[in-house]
Parts: sequence; C-alpha cells; structure tokens
Amino acid sequence: MKNIIILVLVFNSFVLMAQDISGAWQSGTEENRSTMIVAGKFFSVAVYNLKDKTYTGNFGGQYRIEKNQFIEIQEFNTMKTESIGIEQRVDLKIEKDKLIFKTGEVTHVFIRIDAGKPGELSGAWLFTARMTASGIEKRTPGARKTMKILSGTRFQWIAYNNETKEFFGTGGGTYTTTDGKYTETIEFFSRDNSRVGAKLEFNYALEDGQWRHSGKSSKGDPMDEVWSQREKIGI
Repeated sequence: MKNIIILVLVFNSFVLMAQDISGAWQSGTEENRSTMIVAGKFFSVAVYNLKDKTYTGNFGGQYRIEKNQFIEIQEFNTMKTESIGIEQRVDLKIEKDKLIFKTGEVTHVFIRIDAGKPGELSGAWLFTARMTASGIEKRTPGARKTMKILSGTRFQWIAYNNETKEFFGTGGGTYTTTDGKYTETIEFFSRDNSRVGAKLEFNYALEDGQWRHSGKSSKGDPMDEVWSQREKIGI
C-alpha cells in the first residue's frame, strides 16, 4: 500500500509539471483585474482597474513548476521591490481551465483566456535592434531590458532593470495579427491612462525567428524595431 501511495504522489507531480500553462489567465473584476501572461519559462501579472482606467502595478520574471508548486524568481515588481531576485514558492493546483494559487490562507484563482492562440506572436521577446537611416542599431539586453510578453490574444510590454530594481513603465491589453498587421487595444498604461482604449496598428513580420515591428509609437513618432525571443538568445 505504501508503494502505491508513493507512485500516486509521483504520478500526480508529473502530471502537474507536464501541463502547459502557457497563454493568458485572468482573475478579479473590472475594478480589480489581474491578467497573467505565461510564455515559455517567463510570466507577468498586471493589476489594474479597467473601469476607471487606472494602473495598480505588476510583477513577473521566470518560473518553473515542481511538486505542486509555482517557483518564481521575479525580475520586476512595482508593488514589492524586495521580492526581486529571490526565489519564491507558491502552492499551485491546476483544474482544467483554472490556476489556483495558495499562500497561507490566501487563495487566488485565475481563469484561462487563451492557450497561446490564435495570434502568431505568442512568446517572450526582448528589444534587440532599431532600424535607422544609417542602418541597423543593435541593442544587447543586459540588466536593463524592454520585454514584450504575449499570449495568443494578450500583450504586455515592460521596461525595467532587474539589478537596480528600477521600473520604467508598462502597458498592455489585447492584440490581433492579421494580414501583416499587428493591432493593439490598450487596457492599461502606467505612464498615461488617457491612452487606455486606444487602438494602435503596426506592420509586423517574422524574419529568421525575429519580430520586425514598424509603424508609429503611442506618441505618433515613427518606429522600426527588431525583437528577439528570449529563450532563443538565452537572456
């Protein structure tokens, strides 16, 4: 009987680790919404009020799942900077389209929005180059990063320095990719909440595994950028 119990526990742990939680998840109400995007081994959680267009904060970084626990090392956290860089463990239970996190007596339930489809840009991307009149201007991400993390329907960009714990800004919402056009609809923006609800359309293309992103910024300035998959460049 003892051996059977051990086998069941091992099997349950394997099943949890084997489940792919990539995609977008959501918790709360319009007044207190948390949206979580998981791409590969990276994640980000944004907290905001969709109704009055205010941004509360966000956190994220790298994670892994072991023995019914979500183990994270945060790279940014606007609400608790002392958590950055420290491995933290949270009990995790997966029930169909639910993620149930439990810390002590506190339980948070996230409902799946998508599983990484239908958008073509699902993944965690780092800004690595800008096209200029004189040619390509490469950027090598270090502690200072600008990351975009996307599911199949949701996006978020985050600018931060994981060594100094500085945070420079974020924004996010929903997106579509159709006929070479990447269109964002903003749901939160830390720098300017008057932009919430705006739709921004860009040209996009996947070239040699990199994301070419061009058009006009939220301020109306021309832009032509290159983004690279984090897992492929090992950062």
